[in-house]
Amino acid sequence: MASTGKARDEGPDRPSPLDPLAALRTPHDAPWDVYLTGTVFLDIVFTGLDSAPVRGTESWARGMGSSPGGVANMATALARLGLRTSLAAAFGSDHYGEYCWDTLEQGEGIDLSPSRTVPGWHSPVTVSMAYEGERTMVSHGHEPPPEEPAPDCPPRARAAVASLTPGRVAPWIAQAARKGARIFGDVGWDDSGAWDLARLPDLRHCEAFLPNADEAMRYTGTDCPRAAAHALTEHVPVAVVTLGAEGAYAVDRRTGETASVPAIEVEALDPTGAGDVFVAGFVTGSLAGWPLADRLAFAGLTAALSVQEFGGSLSAPGWAEIGAWWRRVQSVEGQDPSALRRYAFLADLVSEELVRPWPLRRAVPTIGFRRSA
Repeated sequence: MASTGKARDEGPDRPSPLDPLAALRTPHDAPWDVYLTGTVFLDIVFTGLDSAPVRGTESWARGMGSSPGGVANMATALARLGLRTSLAAAFGSDHYGEYCWDTLEQGEGIDLSPSRTVPGWHSPVTVSMAYEGERTMVSHGHEPPPEEPAPDCPPRARAAVASLTPGRVAPWIAQAARKGARIFGDVGWDDSGAWDLARLPDLRHCEAFLPNADEAMRYTGTDCPRAAAHALTEHVPVAVVTLGAEGAYAVDRRTGETASVPAIEVEALDPTGAGDVFVAGFVTGSLAGWPLADRLAFAGLTAALSVQEFGGSLSAPGWAEIGAWWRRVQSVEGQDPSALRRYAFLADLVSEELVRPWPLRRAVPTIGFRRSA
């Protein structure tokens, strides 16, 4: 499957989303705002479960959705926020792979020219079960051939999002940094139990590091997320620690800024991909040059809006939804004025004439139906 290389699908039925970097663009810019690479999964999500499945019984879910997952969560969130996004990933040569490719390239306007379809390789699949605000996942897949895709020569971009793996060097990260990309790193659980920052050698290339509270405290040997954030700035200029239901805390060593933002209370349908949406929101605000507190608030808002929809990638909000939230929250009687001021920066971003809704794709129960004539 060949990529068309288009950055946007901007026909009359799908207007371009708001561009948060419009005022900063010049003819000499990098062709992409954000580059990322990783594995694309097909996510099948069950929601509306009353409890975790019990051994030897059958559980029925009240809701189900299918959508691209894995690195597609981050790529879609970035694209829906108006960033020109390029993704290098291997796609299966099965129907699942075709569906994910079409959804990302044609549906979301993501550049897949660095991506490849691998003949005879079936798409990795994750089944996620959401209940009581948590999720349980089962995944299956095989490693793609090591040469697919080939991200060791990344395209020039303003920024790149890198998932750091303990004990492993990813050469493309250093290459992207040398080309001027600002690197935003996240990390998963350290299965080795070492929790040693020296085992994250690519952290030295990062402008920002965004672990959760447990990861941050384990890596720094501290017993307080805020203390962990400050300790991390000895290794990276900006540390952002997510605190779950308590929000997030960030420190910028270069400016001396600190910021703390509480979480927005919403009724969560499915938390899949919320962490990726948070990172995408923070990257967007960083590239736009917003103050640290605004970046943190925006990241938390986008993540909160995402958990109200099925699936990972296709639950990411667009500017129309962000604007609708801002207009709605201002009309709530008895709203805390200080809470409104925290998001006042949205007023100039989501004016009525700029926020034009377009049909966002959502996770669907069944993929593969033939389209009616």
